Amino acid sequence: MTLSVSTVLFLLIMVLLLVKQGGLKLGHALVCILLGFYLASSSLAPTIRSLTTNVTRMIGQFHL
Repeated sequence: MTLSVSTVLFLLIMVLLLVKQGGLKLGHALVCILLGFYLASSSLAPTIRSLTTNVTRMIGQFHL
């Protein structure tokens, strides 16, 4: 699953809001980013990718 630009921008905006208003420190955000890079290259990546895809599809099926 490749992340679209809009998903990446959404996540970036969420992190920026958490840093600015939620009390998340910049150092904590950088640690989370590094964790993401290491998880992407680990053996857990396919499982995380599958989970993310399934949750995204489930959310997409909701009709309000």
